Amino acid sequence: MFALKLERREATPPWLYVAIPFLAIGVTLVFIAGLVWLSGVGLVETFYYFFLQPLTSRFSILEVLVKSTPLLLTGTAVALAFSASYWNIGAEGQLYAGAVAAAWCGIVLHDVSALIGIPAVILCGALAGALWALVPAWLKTRWAVDEVVTTLLLNSIMLFIVSALLNGPWRDPITHWPQSPTIAAATQFPRLLPRSRLHLGFAVALGTLVCLWWGISQMSFGLKVRAVGRGREAARFMGIKVQRVTFAVALLSGAIAGLAGAGEVAGIHYHLIEAISPGYGYSGIVIATLGNLHPLGVGLAALFIGLISTGAQTASRALGVPVFLGEVIQAVLLLTMLAMLLLRIYRVRWS
Repeated sequence: MFALKLERREATPPWLYVAIPFLAIGVTLVFIAGLVWLSGVGLVETFYYFFLQPLTSRFSILEVLVKSTPLLLTGTAVALAFSASYWNIGAEGQLYAGAVAAAWCGIVLHDVSALIGIPAVILCGALAGALWALVPAWLKTRWAVDEVVTTLLLNSIMLFIVSALLNGPWRDPITHWPQSPTIAAATQFPRLLPRSRLHLGFAVALGTLVCLWWGISQMSFGLKVRAVGRGREAARFMGIKVQRVTFAVALLSGAIAGLAGAGEVAGIHYHLIEAISPGYGYSGIVIATLGNLHPLGVGLAALFIGLISTGAQTASRALGVPVFLGEVIQAVLLLTMLAMLLLRIYRVRWS
């Protein structure tokens, strides 16, 4: 009689780190194929509109990059936090905090040049995200309060704050639409390419990703972050101030997520709205996990999720499939990836 048996690995093969994300994607597509079959739509057509059609024209390719811009930032924010074993689930709230600060800055700075307005919006977004991450970081390092709970609850609090602003002092006095006033032209991000929505935020996101790679792999601070992430007690034995590193990582993670909110305000909408994020902060968790917390993996995962988001809208228009199928793919992908991570520790054998 044959049976499957899990055996603990003595060492994880290097190739497995690369293979696991692709294996998780393959398993996810098998599950999604079942849902598509139940919906009565052609499987080949659905996958074509999801993964290939968005790459067939200049406009759709640039739209994939536009969708990927906030995902690059939230994925980078979550990956940095997770690298230090700080489980930041609050990137969504930190994104909204950055969006609120960017909208306020864009409203106030109406008589300045773009050389002052654009850096000011970026700085305000980053500072607001860091400040919103300050409370859970302090509770974690001072009182050992679980950051998963505090960061997750602060997401809802920030959404209520945004709703109160847009239905109160920032409500449009003419249309009574719940949105902030339009930000000044000097604070709006310029377009990187003509006849497209691709804006300066994409360059900021790529620069942030490169800075993460440089900081983690080349700087002493990155060594401390990796040491804390792999073992807090061992890091203390090495003389690393674990609480200080954790606190700094939490604030940096919040600042990067805040940049995503600033980019959506200054680069896409030009005012604050309640639905400025369809869950970019939570998608950042999927991206960081799928990318193995590595900057290159995070970049590729963000582009892949951006492709899925664009493809979901295309498939919905062409075939009538629910547009939220893209969110289902992300959820299944996260669960599959977490299950596949066990292969780093265990191997499956027939016995």
